[in-house]
Amino acid sequence: MDTVFEKVLRDHLPRLQEQPLDHDTDLRDLGLDSMKSVDLLFAIEDEMDVSLPDDDLNESTFATAGSLWRAVDAARTSEAVA
Repeated sequence: MDTVFEKVLRDHLPRLQEQPLDHDTDLRDLGLDSMKSVDLLFAIEDEMDVSLPDDDLNESTFATAGSLWRAVDAARTSEAVA
């Protein structure tokens, strides 16, 4: 995970402010719900200049910091190759 990704998560998940962030951090435990997921998605796409594919817009992608990071990183890699 990079610092921009971590900052976006911390900006959108106030409960994360006091906690360390690792790949297993459960985003739902930090207050991420469907509405906040949409806001978080837009922020990630804007801040990181990436677009997640529709197949990645699901509960499992947004379950943990690690699963979301893998989707973001894969999208960045895919866009860099294209």
